[in-house]
Amino acid sequence: MNFEVRAITARSVTIELENEAKYSCMVPVKLYLDGVMIKDDIPNVYSIFGLEPDREYRLLAVAGDEEEIGRDISHSGERIKTAKETVLLNVRDFGAKGDGICNDTSFIQSAVLSCPPGGTVYFPGGTYLTGPVFLKSNINLWLDRGAVLFACGSRSLYPVLPGMTLCTDEDGEYNLGSWEGNPLDTYASLITGIEAENVNIFGEGTVDGGGDRGDWWKDEKLRRGAWRPRTVFLCRCRNILLQGITVRNSPSWTIHPYYSDELRLYSLKIRNPSDAPNTDGIDPESCRSVEILGADISVGDDCIAIKSGKYYMALKHHKPCEDIIVRNCLLQSGHGSVTIGSECAGGIYRVHVSGCVFNGTDRGMRIKTRRGRGRRAVIDDIVFEHILMKDVKMPFVVNMFYFCDPDGHSDYVQSRETLPVDDMTPRIEGIRASDIVCKEVSVCFLCAYGLPEEKIGEISLSDINASYKEPECCMEEVPAMMDGLSPMKGKGIFIRNAKRVSLENVELKGISDIRPDVLSVDSLEVKDA
Repeated sequence: MNFEVRAITARSVTIELENEAKYSCMVPVKLYLDGVMIKDDIPNVYSIFGLEPDREYRLLAVAGDEEEIGRDISHSGERIKTAKETVLLNVRDFGAKGDGICNDTSFIQSAVLSCPPGGTVYFPGGTYLTGPVFLKSNINLWLDRGAVLFACGSRSLYPVLPGMTLCTDEDGEYNLGSWEGNPLDTYASLITGIEAENVNIFGEGTVDGGGDRGDWWKDEKLRRGAWRPRTVFLCRCRNILLQGITVRNSPSWTIHPYYSDELRLYSLKIRNPSDAPNTDGIDPESCRSVEILGADISVGDDCIAIKSGKYYMALKHHKPCEDIIVRNCLLQSGHGSVTIGSECAGGIYRVHVSGCVFNGTDRGMRIKTRRGRGRRAVIDDIVFEHILMKDVKMPFVVNMFYFCDPDGHSDYVQSRETLPVDDMTPRIEGIRASDIVCKEVSVCFLCAYGLPEEKIGEISLSDINASYKEPECCMEEVPAMMDGLSPMKGKGIFIRNAKRVSLENVELKGISDIRPDVLSVDSLEVKDA
C-alpha cells in the first residue's frame, strides 16, 4: 500500500496511508521496518519511534492478506533516512529522579537550556513530577514509552504569563498570557513555548496536565491569582512538531497554539474527563498553516476548536487563523467535533476537514459567533468532506447568536430584530460539506441561524446520507447555544437568515418530515440524485 512520509526526525517518522477509508483502513495494514513486521494493523496516520539518527531504513505497508511470496521483504519498501542529531541528553543525568515524588522541574529545565541546536532531550520511562517547562529553539524532546510528565497540582509552582505589558517606548505592547480570546494573566503551561522555532516533541510517552490535581476544575469561572493554564501552550512559535504523545487531564484547553505558524500535530492522543470544564483538545488561535493528522481525541468540550481571538486582539494585534487542515482523525465524546469560533474576531479562513470519524459528539461541524466580534470576524472557505459521523446528535450547526461572555444573554447579542450593520457585526460566508454519512442522528441534521442584518452567505451540502435513531430513543434538546430556540427532536433541516442554500443529493432517513424548515432564505436550491 502506498503512503506519504509526513515527518522525519532523528528518532521518529510519521506516515500517512493513501486510501479512501476514514481514519483507519477497512482491512488490517501491516507495517514492516527493514523486513520485520513492527505492527500488524495501523491507522491511516502512524508514527514510529526509537529509530537511530542519520540512518537509512526501508518501510513497507501491506494491506489485508496481500501475499509477499516471491518478494524479498527485507529489500522492499520506501527508503527513508532519519535526521542527524548532535547529542542525546538524558534528563536523569541532570538530576531528574522520575519517581513521581521529587520535583524534577529544575533538572528538566537545565537539560532543555543546555541542549545545543540539533540535540535531543531524552525522557526514559518514569514519572517526572514537574512544574512548567519552557522550550528553546532548535531542539528535540523525546518522551519514551513509559515516560510521564506529571504536572504539579499547586498553583504556587506555576509562573504567571502577564496578559499585556507596555513596551519601553510606550508605543507598543507585549502579549504573553491569553484567556478565551483576551490578553489576560494566565498561569504558564506544563510545556510552554514563547517564540520558539524548529522544535520537535515526540514519542510514546504522556504529558499529564494535572487538571485532576489541585483546584483547576473547581469553580472554573473564578480567577485565582491568574487564569488556568493549558497543558501545551505555544506562543508566537514556528515550525513545531508534536508527534505521537498522549496528552491528558488538562486544566483547561489541552493544546493551545497561539499566533504561531507552520505547526504539525501528528498521531496525538488526547484524553480529558467528559465533565472537565473547558478542556478542548486542540485550539489553534490566530495561527497559519496547521496540520492535524491522525489525532484521537475524547474530551470535556470541543475536540478541535479553531479561533482568532476577541475584539481587542483583532483590533490591536490582528492575525486571522487560516490554512488549517484536519485529516484522518477520530474525534469522540465532546461538545463539538470540529468547531469554528466563537472567538473569531480576527477572521478564520480556509479550513479543510476530511477523512475523519466523528463518534458520539454533540455536534459534528460547529460554527459559532455573535454580535460584538467585529467586522474582521469573517468566517469563510470552510470545507468538510469525506466524513463518517456516528451517534452525533446534531451533525451541522451554524449559530450567530452564541451566548458566550458576560453579555451573552443581553438584548444586543440575542435580539432577533434587524440591527444596524456596524464595526461590531461578524460575518459568515462560504460553508461546504460533501460526501458525508451520518448515522443515528437524534436532534437535528442541520440547524443554521444567521443574523437578520448579516445573513449567512452560503451553505452548500451535497452527497450526504443521514439516518436517524428510532423516535423513542431520541431526547429533545436545543441544538444551538442561543436564547429563544425551542428544543428539537428528529428534526431535519432548520435554517433562518441565509442568502444562498444548496442541497444536492441530501437524503434523510427515519423521519417523517424531510422538508426544509426555512425562513428568510434568499435562495434555496434542492436537487435530488
